[in-house]
Amino acid sequence: MMKVNSTTVTEFILLGLTNIPELQRLLFVLFLSVYLTTLAGNIVIVMITRLDPRLHTPMYFFLGNLSFLDLCYSSVTLPKMLVDFLSKRKVISFGGCIAQLSFFISLCCTENFLLAVMAYDRYVAICRPLHYTNIMSMNSCLIMAISCWLGGFLYSLVHILCTFRLSFCGPNVLTHFFCDLPPLFELSCTDTTINMVFAFVSGGAVGFGCFLITLHSYICIVGSLMNIHSTKGKLKAFSTCSSHLTVVILFYGTILFMYFRPTSSYSLTRDRMISLMYTIATPMLNPMIYCLRNQEVKGALKKVLLGKG
Repeated sequence: MMKVNSTTVTEFILLGLTNIPELQRLLFVLFLSVYLTTLAGNIVIVMITRLDPRLHTPMYFFLGNLSFLDLCYSSVTLPKMLVDFLSKRKVISFGGCIAQLSFFISLCCTENFLLAVMAYDRYVAICRPLHYTNIMSMNSCLIMAISCWLGGFLYSLVHILCTFRLSFCGPNVLTHFFCDLPPLFELSCTDTTINMVFAFVSGGAVGFGCFLITLHSYICIVGSLMNIHSTKGKLKAFSTCSSHLTVVILFYGTILFMYFRPTSSYSLTRDRMISLMYTIATPMLNPMIYCLRNQEVKGALKKVLLGKG
């Protein structure tokens, strides 16, 4: 007969970032400001990409998707963290933990796919401009966007099904500020070797695959830019992808530092600090990067702020 795993743990205690009351109040103000900035910045990007007809192009269609994703991404972890800063007992139910983990994995995977698609869009625009309107039609863009979101959901679903095979019958203290796979593996009474191998292989395949698509796209873009003799033409072509390239470096730089380092340097305490970068800082910085480095976004934003158009 098959052995059915039993779970006696009904809730988890989140250690968060600190247990010093004075510091928790300070962090509450800090992260509340970060969350409000993230919401405002990404809502503005979503609105102007919808309201300004000049931004009804594939590039800004995907940018709107990225901003909406960042809205959801930050809302998975930050509200619970803010509540915990003001609570004496920082707990999350087992069901709530699984739900948070599911959304987190799904959105993180979707962002990988979306950044790769955005890189492909820039590749077609610069390297194959005569075929751009045919390749990147709105129907094609819609299919790509739906595929990104659906792919993230399916990837998360597989991970959650694998997590359900684990038993949690001992300690229930998570050394983190949200429910993530590594701290959950630490608390499991079941052998997590299969889960860890699957997480490493599948995560590496998705992350590395998307990274290769992005890298190949930009290698081709650089090759095309080298054939442009006009300096003005090179700057104009590069300006269309500089914002996306900055976001890619920020996202993958953190991921590479987080997962591709010696096993001896792994520490749950250190890793939760690194997690702040890609779960909280990146969604806040993305709209700032696009607003500061993209002339069309800045022009559309000025129109909205000045009430023109």
